[in-house]
Amino acid sequence: MAFARVVGFEGVTKERIEAMQREIGEGERPEGLPATDIMLLHEPDSETALAILFFETEDDYRTGDATLNAMPGPQTPGGRTSVTKYTVAVRRQA
Repeated sequence: MAFARVVGFEGVTKERIEAMQREIGEGERPEGLPATDIMLLHEPDSETALAILFFETEDDYRTGDATLNAMPGPQTPGGRTSVTKYTVAVRRQA
C-alpha cells in the first residue's frame, strides 16, 4: 500500500514557485527523502500551495516525514498550514 504526504502552505508567491522550479530542476533530491513522486500545486491568486509526495511503504513515509519536518523554513514553499497522511486508494498515470 502506498502513502501520500499532503502539505498545505500559505504565503507562496509566484517568485518563490519560480525559484523552487529552478532549485528542483537543477538540484538533487534531498538525502532521506525516498518519495517516488513529488507534486507541487500552486494557486497564485491566494498565494497557497499543496505539496504532495508519494511513498511506496510506511517506512519510506516515516523517513521522508522526518526529513521534511527537519527542513529549514527557507527551503519550503511558504508557511506550512497543514500536514496530512493519506493512503493512496487509486493512482493512475496517463
